[in-house]
Parts: sequence; structure tokens; C-alpha cells
Amino acid sequence: MSEFIPAKQRGRYIALLEGFWPIGFVASGLLTFAVLSVADWRWVFILQGVPAIFVLIVRRYVPESPRWLASRGDIAGADKVMSDIEAKISQRLDGAALPAPSPQFVEARNTRGLSTLFAAGYAQRTLMLWSLWFFALLGFYGLTTWLGALLQAKGFPVTKSVSYTIVISLAGIPGFLTAAWLIESLGRKPTLIGALLGAAIACYFYGAAADQVQLIIAGLCMQFCAFGMWSALYAYTPELYPTHVRATGTGFASAVGRIGSLIDPSLIGFILPAAGQSGVFALGAGAFGLAALAVLLLGEETKGRTLESISH
Repeated sequence: MSEFIPAKQRGRYIALLEGFWPIGFVASGLLTFAVLSVADWRWVFILQGVPAIFVLIVRRYVPESPRWLASRGDIAGADKVMSDIEAKISQRLDGAALPAPSPQFVEARNTRGLSTLFAAGYAQRTLMLWSLWFFALLGFYGLTTWLGALLQAKGFPVTKSVSYTIVISLAGIPGFLTAAWLIESLGRKPTLIGALLGAAIACYFYGAAADQVQLIIAGLCMQFCAFGMWSALYAYTPELYPTHVRATGTGFASAVGRIGSLIDPSLIGFILPAAGQSGVFALGAGAFGLAALAVLLLGEETKGRTLESISH
């Protein structure tokens, strides 16, 4: 999707696209709440698997990326995709002629394949993204895995209920909307850093909650920042690589993040007996803080720039 959208709106639209995750998250919770009142958990899995069929249908109507086609030497295919898009836009404008495109001259870098991720100009971006994804997911999934058990041990049985999950997940909707606005008004780096630091602070107060009111307020703040982080993360990552490795670079960054999400639940199992719950939430807050530091020191601002000017 990032390869289709103009530079001035790219970050906002990708952030909004990613924002459908919290909407789906809330819808999933509501469906679970309804199904479990009349059936067992197996039907939850069956019914929530049905929408996956949509992927098989929609893929038939999504055009191939013209940038990718051009990078493979299929100039005719790229031109056809762009001509079809322009024809549809002109039709919606009552047949008005579209303005002529402004050529942009960029200096091409002679890099191909996976070596691009570590080539001059890209190695720092790769290090930043891998650090960002690793620590962001380490903090997010580690706490998500253990939160129910940790807070139930503190006397908060509400954390095991579906309704509680739905309530705090609602904060994710204004969270991604705010990120979608800030990402084009302030930029990618400030939005990501703000969301990560906000998640770190909320994480600390979530663990220190003394009653259920404090717990819900901290949970709302944490979800607000976390889903804002996800929107900015998915908008920012693909912008930093050229077309021929954009999906691969994004996939590797995500894979490194999944390593963090696998390590943290086990790490918490060692930290909990030694440092208690305060140590666990300090680990989550610290992970978010390190992710913010990676963006601050190594990140490159991409707001308002075309993909070609960023990646060449």
C-alpha cells in the first residue's frame, strides 16, 4: 500500500490502515463475548477464521505495485497499472485532465538483493529498525502474555474478563487516529518516540495500580499509546528501503521483533521471582524506552518525501 499513496498522505493512510487492527480487536472481543454466552471456545475460533476467506477474494482486485513492476523491468505492466489508476481518477473528476507528473531525478544506488539491508546508506536504518522492532515487541508482547496472571495475583480478577479487554482496547481507536494525524503534522520520529515513551510511562503506572479505577485508566493510556505505536511503526518501516527489498526489509525487521516477543515471556519468568512485579513492569517500560532511544539516535525523518528520494 505504501507504494501506491502520494508522499504527502502516505504516512497518514498507512497509519489509518494499520488502525483497523484495534477496530478488529474490539469487534473480536464483542464476538467472543456473544459466542461464549451460547457456545464453547471452539466456535469462537471457527467464526473468527471465516473472515480470512476475504483475503482470497480481495487479492483478485488489488493491482500489482507499479514501482515493483518497474524495478523488475516490466515497464509496460507498470504503465498499464498507472494508466488504469489515472483513468479511474479522471472519471471521478468528471473527465477532467490530470496534471502532468513532475519528473524526479535521484541518484541510483548499485545494490541488489539482501546485501542492500547492510549496504552503505541502509545499514544504519536496518540497525535502527531491528532495535526498534525488537524492543517494542519485547515490551508489548511480554506484558500482554503475563498481564492477566500478574494482575490477578494482585487481586484484580477483572483482568481475566472479556469485557475488561474490550473496554481498554477501545482506547486503541483514538490512539491510531491521533498517530495518523501526528505522523504527517509532526513527522514519523516524534510520533514514534512519543508513543513509545507514553507506553513506557503507562506501563509503569499499570503495574503500580492500587485499585481497579487506576488499573482501567492506566490500561486505557497504555492501549492508546501502544496502538499509536503500531500505526506509526508500520507506516515508517517500509519507507526506509528501496522497492526491490521493501517487503523483505520490512519482513526481516518484523521477524527480529518476533524474536523479542518470544524471549520476553520467558525472561519475565526469571525476573518475577527475583525482582517481583515491579521488576517485570520496569522491564516493559525499559524496553519501550530503548526502542524510543533507537529511533531518536538512528532514525531518519521521512515526512513528505517520495519513496525514491528516501531510498536512493
